[in-house]
Amino acid sequence: MKDLVWDNLLSVGVAEIDEDHRKLIHIFNILNHAITDGESKEYLAATLEELINCTVWHFSHEERLMLKHRSQEYEEHKAEHQELIQSTRELQQQIVGSDKPFADEHIQFLERWLTVHILTADGRLGSYLAHVM
Repeated sequence: MKDLVWDNLLSVGVAEIDEDHRKLIHIFNILNHAITDGESKEYLAATLEELINCTVWHFSHEERLMLKHRSQEYEEHKAEHQELIQSTRELQQQIVGSDKPFADEHIQFLERWLTVHILTADGRLGSYLAHVM
């Protein structure tokens, strides 16, 4: 699978959020390469954990900005964050808790998980914050 590449399409127009997204994409690409390179299951698990932890931090960052700037979408956006983390933790348990290898379908799930959220909910957040910051 090819790398995710940061471009203007993924920008939400808020520098600090865009920087977070660049970091998440970088870690996703590290995981993607690790799978392709046949790295150990332990390394893959550690990299996935890093991706999840950075995502949790990023979601907290977004939620803080939404509270500070009184976004009307806060509850909905936070619920989406919780759902995304839950689904990724379930994927993590499936992979780490079994002998099944990381498959293309897993990396495709993570790619969709990351990009769809950026392009939809975070795009709306970026538009809102651009008007109020």
